[in-house]
Amino acid sequence: MKLEICVDSVESSIAAARGCAERIELCSALSEGGITPSSGLIATVRKAVSIDVFMIIRPRGGDFVYSDLEFEVMREDIREARELGVNGVVLGVLTQEGKVDTVRTRCLVEEARPLGVTFHRAFDATLDLGRALEDVIASGVDRVLTSGGQPSAARGTEKIAKLCQAAQGRIKIMAGGGIRQSNVRNLVLRTGVCEVHTSLGVKVASPARQTGHHTKSGSSPEEFSRFLVSEQDVRNFKTTLQAIPGARTWIASVK
Repeated sequence: MKLEICVDSVESSIAAARGCAERIELCSALSEGGITPSSGLIATVRKAVSIDVFMIIRPRGGDFVYSDLEFEVMREDIREARELGVNGVVLGVLTQEGKVDTVRTRCLVEEARPLGVTFHRAFDATLDLGRALEDVIASGVDRVLTSGGQPSAARGTEKIAKLCQAAQGRIKIMAGGGIRQSNVRNLVLRTGVCEVHTSLGVKVASPARQTGHHTKSGSSPEEFSRFLVSEQDVRNFKTTLQAIPGARTWIASVK
């Protein structure tokens, strides 16, 4: 079982590594669902941790249908990712009709090699997950992150299990979306996934003692709080994963 932690800071990256996660997904603006991080953040995280660093390639929040200019930004960000020493990129491109944009996805995959490539939860925004899986595979992607087309992986468990069966080892299926220590065991046993993605971030108050009043909501302390990953939370989650006995063998035996 591999554990990927979604992070948006150097501190959270270090906590994930110390907590024994195998990989981090590095983003900025998690409130937007994650966008491409700055080169400064990428470089500093790369120096701070030795585990795999995958960075999201997403030029903006919102949908996953990109203009030609936005697509060129994605290509440039991938080139920079290679130069900064990351291990992989996380991306997703759709058509206006709600399908995987195989032409553009294949182009980005080729641009990224030899880095690893994950197709993120844009996958869950497609109209037909079964068709989308085949399109992602045909585009040469290494893994797909999915909640089974539902708001959370717990609600999409049945579909994730079907995607794992349909994949037949041609691509890795990584479950993500609201996964916590309390529900990960049931999810793994019911789906057969071998990789799990989660954030585990907790809200931390700002250390600032005073702030000005020219802010969007006055001077509320909540406005300046942020989310950080705890090393102990990651370690506890990883321990729960490791305690799942023969999950994939058990799944195979009951099908």
